Amino acid sequence: MKGVRAMRELCSATRLRAQFVKELLSVLRDPKSRMVVFVPPVLQLLVFAFAATLEVRNVDIAVYNQDAGRWSHELVQRVHSAQFVARVRHVQSRQQLRALIDDGAVIAALDIPADFSRTIAAGDSARVQVLVDGRRSNSGQITVAYLSSIAADVGAEAVPDAQPAAPVVVRNAFNPNLTYRWYIVPGLTAILALFSALLVTSLSIARERELGTFDQLLVSPTSTPEIIVSKSLPALAIGTALGVSMVAAAVVVFGIPFTGSFVLLLASLMLFILSVVGIGLTISALSMTQQQAILGAFAIGVPAVLLSGFATPVENMPLALQWLAQAIPLTHFLVIVEGSFLAALPPGVVVGHLWPLAVIALVTLTMATAFIRGRLQ
Repeated sequence: MKGVRAMRELCSATRLRAQFVKELLSVLRDPKSRMVVFVPPVLQLLVFAFAATLEVRNVDIAVYNQDAGRWSHELVQRVHSAQFVARVRHVQSRQQLRALIDDGAVIAALDIPADFSRTIAAGDSARVQVLVDGRRSNSGQITVAYLSSIAADVGAEAVPDAQPAAPVVVRNAFNPNLTYRWYIVPGLTAILALFSALLVTSLSIARERELGTFDQLLVSPTSTPEIIVSKSLPALAIGTALGVSMVAAAVVVFGIPFTGSFVLLLASLMLFILSVVGIGLTISALSMTQQQAILGAFAIGVPAVLLSGFATPVENMPLALQWLAQAIPLTHFLVIVEGSFLAALPPGVVVGHLWPLAVIALVTLTMATAFIRGRLQ
């Protein structure tokens, strides 16, 4: 009996190795698969790292200056010389001011009243109206903060004897210079690893069904668990390799400090990929063609990114969506990867996000097994 059992285990290992090699070669040899899996993550990391930013730069500001005094001229000159301003457009009426806002030609506009300098000379507080394009709410708020800082500097120079406000010293932890790329690139690493693993597994069974080789699995001695493992290992290997490569690029190319434990991050990355593999296999089992699989992967992946907390905090969402976000692997891995780069995340916090990933991986792989078994029967 022991000899028979050992022979079965040997045969199973041989079949598993053959299936793994076949799946890996099918991805590496197929030009379409290589294009879908490898090229987009590299291009997206390079492009989004520079394009995806909330910093306000090179914006146009409109100015309607009705005052001919010194301080309005000083205010306008300082707006001219501000680093975030590309061009200051001078207009002659409020109608022109609003037209520029309505057309989206400027992000904000200053309406300086005729008594601006005279009010300051009299020792009173002068006022300037700021009109902001509300369609670009986040950029508009940042622009208003910049303009308010410029106006405060002019006011401090105009009335030097005024009682200054209590000084406030701001110290930004983990990211002292508020370099937005330090935040965006680690998050992109997680997102691109998600889509890479999702696409590899989504295409696996759909590719075989489209090519007609899926029928061979029906008559082969390969069991359902062996199929699950053979489909999962290539995605795990490719996704982990891409994730590690992007972490290295973040450190070497973009100069982002890595302060956490690489071993914990690697273990978290592999568990994250494994949880995504179950979702991808389920999509693949339900898809009849590779096109359906790709659409299904993006139909799952895009909402997962939106709900993960990458763009907006999970705490700002309705309670039902907050609970839903906890079932998304990316939600937990984002905390780990961003904390590993900048915050030297303690092991206890990492483990606190690892066990939800393990539960999600168990659920998704079980669900994928059920769907694949149903397809094989």
